[in-house]
Amino acid sequence: MFHTIESFIEEYSNEAAATQKLLDALTDASLQQEVAPGYRTLGHLAYHLIPSEGLLSPLDLQLEVPAEQSQPPAAASEIAEAYRKVTQSLLEAVRTQWTDEKLEESALVFGATWKNGLTLYALMKHEIHHRGQLTILMRQAGLPVYGIYGPTKEEWQSMGLPVPAI
Repeated sequence: MFHTIESFIEEYSNEAAATQKLLDALTDASLQQEVAPGYRTLGHLAYHLIPSEGLLSPLDLQLEVPAEQSQPPAAASEIAEAYRKVTQSLLEAVRTQWTDEKLEESALVFGATWKNGLTLYALMKHEIHHRGQLTILMRQAGLPVYGIYGPTKEEWQSMGLPVPAI
């Protein structure tokens, strides 16, 4: 849970930058990649990473976000740009509309009472969870995958280091 605006801004800015790097690597053709028939496509999953009204509407922040059940654009660049705009808008809204005390206030989220700092924490963890799924679909689609918390196999190799045993 976040207790200061600055801690949220610092942490979420870092996570959003990592997500943005992956979204910027998507191609229009890759958006149709499925892990298995009947599951979310890479395009749906990428669009799901954009903060939406489902988790944010109880927070009473003034910002524009996609509707919870809206369809993803057909262009990868539109998904990446929408993510960029919404995350910057979210960071700016929290920075300018809230104080640290607002993080301790509670709201009804998914039928439970959560402190606002917990809701922002859950938003970030939700993104991290789905970002991991995104990297698997990116690999299946033949796209480059970038290390988030450590190097990928390709990054180890490009550094001339032995790839750790799997």
